[in-house]
Amino acid sequence: MMSESDGGLTVIEHLEELRDRLIRALIALVVCTLFSLIFTGQFLKVLTAPMGVEKPIFIRPTEMFFTYMQVALIGGLALAMPVIAYEFVKFVLPALFAHERRYLYIIIPAASFSFLAGLAFAYFLMLPAAIEVLLRFGADIASPQWRIGEYFSFVSALLIGMGFVFELPLVIFFLAKAGIVTSKMLSSYRKLAILLNFILAAIITPTGDPVNMSLVVLPLLVLYEIGVLLAKLA
Repeated sequence: MMSESDGGLTVIEHLEELRDRLIRALIALVVCTLFSLIFTGQFLKVLTAPMGVEKPIFIRPTEMFFTYMQVALIGGLALAMPVIAYEFVKFVLPALFAHERRYLYIIIPAASFSFLAGLAFAYFLMLPAAIEVLLRFGADIASPQWRIGEYFSFVSALLIGMGFVFELPLVIFFLAKAGIVTSKMLSSYRKLAILLNFILAAIITPTGDPVNMSLVVLPLLVLYEIGVLLAKLA
């Protein structure tokens, strides 16, 4: 353990700093979530658009309220991502050399862009394909009447999941900076990574059909290769 005279921080001081940064990130998330409530009505209409003429229903008095908050939280998370990324990078910044700290100005916008790219990918490509399959499946036997709470739980899990999946290259970059992984190691485990990507795609994909799985597997493979390149830079 390093003492203050050595220019380092004690374990307790590291934990206190981590607590303070988590609190600031949480405050940013709460503020952005409250702000996104202004536009939640529009978000709801956009997120139900893939259902076409079908409309979800709600059967509990509080179901619509909790759905509003759930959608607002997604918007708040997207808006607060720059602050969350900033607090994370600032926490690990002391472990970087002085010339490496310039990455702070690259990673924060990159993390925000990656998360938004994941949301856009899930909404414009994955969600319409999944909704089409789910609405048609068994429609000749029963009429689909989805509860809005369950629908948005499904949608939010898909959107947030893909948002964080798109952060994979940045995660690999940090692991490489920490010396945990190398580009050679990642290249040697490429076959295992492909297998794990298919398993992850099967978990993320709502329907499990080949079309939807391909929509997940292909970007995962591309993101992994981008991570290998970033590991070389690290």
